[in-house]
Amino acid sequence: MSKVALITGVTGQDGSYLSEFLLSKGYEVHGIIRRSSVDFRECIAHLEGQPNFHLHFGDLGDSMSLVKVVGKVKPTEIYNLAAQSHVQVSFDSPEFTADVDATGVLRVLEAVRACGLEKTCRIYQASTSELYGKVEEVPQNENTPFHPYSPYAVAKLYGFWIVKEYREAYNMFCCSGILFNHESERRGETFVTRKITLAAARIAQGLQDKLYLGNLSSLRDWGYAKDYVECMWLILQNDKPEDFVIATGVQHSVREFAYYAFKHAGIELKFEGEGMNEKGICVAGPENLIGKTLVEVSEDFYRPTDVVNLWGDPTKAKAKLGWNPSKTSFEELVKIMVDSDMAKVAAEGAAQKVRMNLAEYLEKGIVK
Repeated sequence: MSKVALITGVTGQDGSYLSEFLLSKGYEVHGIIRRSSVDFRECIAHLEGQPNFHLHFGDLGDSMSLVKVVGKVKPTEIYNLAAQSHVQVSFDSPEFTADVDATGVLRVLEAVRACGLEKTCRIYQASTSELYGKVEEVPQNENTPFHPYSPYAVAKLYGFWIVKEYREAYNMFCCSGILFNHESERRGETFVTRKITLAAARIAQGLQDKLYLGNLSSLRDWGYAKDYVECMWLILQNDKPEDFVIATGVQHSVREFAYYAFKHAGIELKFEGEGMNEKGICVAGPENLIGKTLVEVSEDFYRPTDVVNLWGDPTKAKAKLGWNPSKTSFEELVKIMVDSDMAKVAAEGAAQKVRMNLAEYLEKGIVK
């Protein structure tokens, strides 16, 4: 029997990499997209048209749409990756975040039960290191107490516990991967890592003057999303449903990420000052940038409650699943992202120059 996967959040970073991975394994892959996502398919555009890749309209906020899709597809595996996944946005839209990130998980589980697939369909829930929030121990593993510290984390904690409840109450094969920060060239531009790599590329190419960030001392465990989707798959291939931490086991600060991003863009930064007064000053690179402050701290990017020390322990995933979290190093990850954004910015700059030249020619009547 061929394996059929259904992915929510298929248009995102993780969804696109997971689709590629499962297609390479011979799966028939189905993705759920919201009608409002119809113009945001950049990450999966190269997959559309492939015979084993299919898209369906649905929404984690609409239980009937999920029941219809699950009933039609009859998946053997479901990967629930869809979420309102931005911590800062969760402070601005806490009710929406709760509806999607908490109740949305329940709707997926109930859709599987409503379609009579609870004995044949395995379910992966994308959980988050933000559950640990105001951390009570480092590094964090599967037994570390949770202390969510944002509306996003609180909603995700409900998702984690409802999966565990359905596993025990209904004997369903459903489990959570507690994902620590994982990035890639497909990361959304509002997330701090992508914000940094884009700014480094734009500053290096003379299209931006300065980068403003929040707490430069915040510590994170950053991995490559392309490596992490393999662990998601391995979790559902395990003999029994269990929850796993997905992390590298290595920790870095936002300051380090910025340093290496600018370094790969040809700019060396020296950080001076502390807290709100800390600055990143160019000490080597393009002559016109030397001595200039390129990174500053802004209180606009501080959160009402801020998680500052996330550090995962992937020992269980390595031992039980045979997963290797060290395929891509921290510096390699930053370089991949910067190289991609350097090319993206160069292309955008060239396109902008063409538009400006065309506008000038039109104004002068050179072309009609």
